[in-house]
Amino acid sequence: MALRSTLVPKSQSGAALRPSARTGRVSGRRQSIDQPVASLFDGQSLPRPRPKSIAPRSKLVAAGRLVVVANRLPVNYAEGQAPAQWSRSTGGLVTAVESVMKLRSSVWVGWAGAAGRAIKPLKFDGIALRPVGLTAKEVEDFYHGMSNRTLWPLYHDAIRTPEFRRRWWHCYQEANRHFARAAISVAGRNDVIWVHDYHLQLVPRMIREARPKARIGFFMHIPFPPEELFAWLPWRTSIVRGLLGADVIGFQTAENAQNFSRLARRYAGAEGTDSELQSEGRRIRVGAFPISIDFDSFERLAAQRQVIELAESIRQRLDPDRTVILSVDRLDYTKGIEFRLHALEELFRQRRLSVQKCVFVQIAIPSREPLPDYAKIRTEIERTVGRINGQVSEPGRVAVHYFRRSVSREELVAYYLAADIMLVTPLRDGMNLVAKEYVACRRDHTGVLVLSEFAGAAKELRRALLINPRDIDGLASTLVQAVNLPAEDAKKRMAILRMKVRRHDVLHWAESFLDALSPPSAD
Repeated sequence: MALRSTLVPKSQSGAALRPSARTGRVSGRRQSIDQPVASLFDGQSLPRPRPKSIAPRSKLVAAGRLVVVANRLPVNYAEGQAPAQWSRSTGGLVTAVESVMKLRSSVWVGWAGAAGRAIKPLKFDGIALRPVGLTAKEVEDFYHGMSNRTLWPLYHDAIRTPEFRRRWWHCYQEANRHFARAAISVAGRNDVIWVHDYHLQLVPRMIREARPKARIGFFMHIPFPPEELFAWLPWRTSIVRGLLGADVIGFQTAENAQNFSRLARRYAGAEGTDSELQSEGRRIRVGAFPISIDFDSFERLAAQRQVIELAESIRQRLDPDRTVILSVDRLDYTKGIEFRLHALEELFRQRRLSVQKCVFVQIAIPSREPLPDYAKIRTEIERTVGRINGQVSEPGRVAVHYFRRSVSREELVAYYLAADIMLVTPLRDGMNLVAKEYVACRRDHTGVLVLSEFAGAAKELRRALLINPRDIDGLASTLVQAVNLPAEDAKKRMAILRMKVRRHDVLHWAESFLDALSPPSAD
């Protein structure tokens, strides 16, 4: 599946790299992208969304402030710097929520990324920030411990065995109190409080106890486990009761929402259906609100000439006649990186894929490197990459290009434009915005998305080639199918995928959640 690209004249700034007419298989350069890079870019803020995409009745521009409460601020504080140095945070949560906050009066409550006393409130890129202070012990026990060694693996199908330590739980409770107090200190009577993710599951109830009339929403960005897994948690009732402090509890998929509702009835005495619960005299809505991306801003970025030129440069260095298979992930054991490498190794070894005709590019963003499981997966991946390249690479033809580093937003988009196939194989993922970002980049409808059925995005992106990442034989066969997919089939699939992501963008996600959180009408 070769691909030759030509740059368009400078006056045609909206044009994309053009696909090769040499082959009937899927090929091509796409040139539009979409929204916030799902947590994987470093650098600048995203372009502001176009106002035309917001309905006049939208809760995004409603009266009253939006108070976002999340583990991290959208910026990181560099310790020991004078004057204070700030850098933009990465992450799907940041890139999604930030674009929403710029549309209405808002304040963001979160940790600045450094241990110590809270920094004074400030503004960054037009957003009011209320930093929360965490001690070194709280960073270790609340963040690295309870959040990332207990809840993260448990909520991701126990891919790694979660650890249950009482001191971590006690610190998790205390840290949640810090965030709740900070939110209460800035929230006015008419403000909407929107709490995010697994780090802060006790915060809704803590706020509710202090502000009984507050409108509180909670959104879970990662998967929520089924009953048989959640039952492992010694503090399961406290977690469920903490979440029930919200008026609306949102999840990525309907299955996740159903999991929670069943647990609320089992462990917290709630009554009602999977979509509406009653607890302690209050009505709580539970539902699926699939998060998405800012389609328009990605599309504009992918149309920029310098990004197109960078994509063309990447193609030339990889060899424009080779099929480029791309993966972009945080370096995390939930992403299935080792499984996709094993499938590629077998394909190269069996000569079902040729190193002369195909190349795989893996961008792995460093993540939680001090934790033992992350150091282990990094070692395994790097060993496998070395083995594949040692066995099948030839002079001038490297089989696997592996980059363990953060990339700029522009570089990431260029890689999306350069890739013929996007390989997304998480073992379990709440959504996976990378899959949506790649789709948004394919303005000429070329390219193939190979997507794990265990990513939340698979519920929406059904015209991708769906795979079970643990099925090495099935994954390998699907990759061969993707390489040889007829161009017309690929274009039909991509057109449908793009329509879905365009219609259900990040503003649609935010508006649907905030609509649900609005007070019931008088009648």
